[in-house]
Amino acid sequence: MKCNLCPRKCNIDRSAYQGYCRSGDTLKVSRAALHMWEEPCISGRRGSGTVFFSGCNLSCVYCQNKEISQELRGKEISVERLAEIFLELQASGAHNVNLVTPTHYVDQICKSLDISRKSGLSIPIVYNCGGYESVDTLKKLKDYIDVYMPDFKYFDDNLAMRYSNAPDYCNIAKEAISEMFSQVGPAKFDADGMMLRGMIVRHMILPGSSRDSIKIIKYLHDTYENDIFISIMSQYTPMRHFDDFPELNRRIYTKEYNRVLDYAEELGIENAFVQEGKASVKSFIPKFDNTGV
Repeated sequence: MKCNLCPRKCNIDRSAYQGYCRSGDTLKVSRAALHMWEEPCISGRRGSGTVFFSGCNLSCVYCQNKEISQELRGKEISVERLAEIFLELQASGAHNVNLVTPTHYVDQICKSLDISRKSGLSIPIVYNCGGYESVDTLKKLKDYIDVYMPDFKYFDDNLAMRYSNAPDYCNIAKEAISEMFSQVGPAKFDADGMMLRGMIVRHMILPGSSRDSIKIIKYLHDTYENDIFISIMSQYTPMRHFDDFPELNRRIYTKEYNRVLDYAEELGIENAFVQEGKASVKSFIPKFDNTGV
């Protein structure tokens, strides 16, 4: 079968060739473990059961997970093994199963969830993605996903082209987020404040791009008001020296971050997560060493 799961529409047979995501037709996972550095209603006290998939349909030049998104570090596993991993994470106390960069494995993930649910998987499933999603693929996930956690990276398509080779990113992300929201609706929480259902849209501010960030925040609030949560992130960390993108060779300034936060407050946004302190440090990036795989 030829793959058109994401907006790249490579239309290739992944059993024989690799498309933009560099992935074959076999699941490849680099880490499956409790993770404490997600939003509080996702990580909670016990941790989010994160499954980091190898490959990516965006491959942003500044990616903080480049080892797996572009260098494809990880281990090939079966659908049945992934189902076991979901159950192992639940047994370890995870508040949820958190699928990180899962787009190119949607069909296999659905099969794994079918298997694991028959064996007692009952915690929420989180779809943690870059926001560059096909509506047709998202429709396959209806009744599988409880919490959508997409990025909204760019409003300006020139930035999207420059950093992610995705000149249609903004409109694609808008349509994808609309479909996600239609599936899960406004957020619901348990008695401990853990999200059971709903949407968190993440936006990481890039150096020199706070004006673009403001446009994203405005669009999300105008469209969804306080029915979604917005996570405004300051954690951008240069992972290498950029000769071709010199503007990315620094962390964001405090004034850049505060400019976006002040605007969000002016809009009256109530449901937001912010990052304070030294979030932009490499120690927050997990080791992709096949733990739990």
